[in-house]
Amino acid sequence: MSFFSKLFNKKEEVLPVFDLSQIGVDMHSHLIPGIDDGSKSMDETIAMLAKFESLGIKKVITTPHIMSDFYKNTPEIILGGLSEVRKTAKDLNLNIEIEAAAEYFFDETLMDRLKKKEKLLTFGDNHILFEFSFHVEPPQIEELFFELLSQNYKPILAHYERYKFLFDKPEKAIEWRGMGIEIQLNYNSLFGHYGPDVQKQAKYIVDNKLVDYVSTDCHRMDHLMALEKNLTRPYMHKLADLDLKNSQL
Repeated sequence: MSFFSKLFNKKEEVLPVFDLSQIGVDMHSHLIPGIDDGSKSMDETIAMLAKFESLGIKKVITTPHIMSDFYKNTPEIILGGLSEVRKTAKDLNLNIEIEAAAEYFFDETLMDRLKKKEKLLTFGDNHILFEFSFHVEPPQIEELFFELLSQNYKPILAHYERYKFLFDKPEKAIEWRGMGIEIQLNYNSLFGHYGPDVQKQAKYIVDNKLVDYVSTDCHRMDHLMALEKNLTRPYMHKLADLDLKNSQL
């Protein structure tokens, strides 16, 4: 084999299986059945919870979408679903701890809620998870941050690496973290699950230690199976070098 063949056929290093109990808490998933684009049934939910437990995750904070055009969930819907999931999990002797909050989509209804001082669903120390449109930069981002921070929320931007308008703009992660906005990364972004551009962005923010939380963003069992398949990859082990805050939740 020629030098160039060896160079371009170089295999990625395979390391020992990364121990997810080091992370401990998964704070972004969609496990309450039937209320968004995540789990479709209680059986599916329980299977995913059992898989989380087998992977070493001690606690999940599941975060159904709240999105005005598609998922008009309320705290009552989400917390009612949480109660049913907890009861079923307990009946089946699962030991994993289960909490719920929400993943708020940044649209006009979120700003309305903030301006009306409505109480939003939070977790941990008043943390709130929010997301943007993947394709188009929304207006009033700075106003959103001001409202969240001035009302003493601790905002976490979901899957920073997936927003097209932020590709090749790592300075935004630096700027926003300096303001008090924390950054969450999806594990599977590191392995090409959402495409090469997302993978590139994910690796960049890991390499530059611009990540505060990692999570599965689990909607289906195949998300957990993909994660399990990649636990020996070098970028899983790079997570141990980050000052992650999952375990504090």
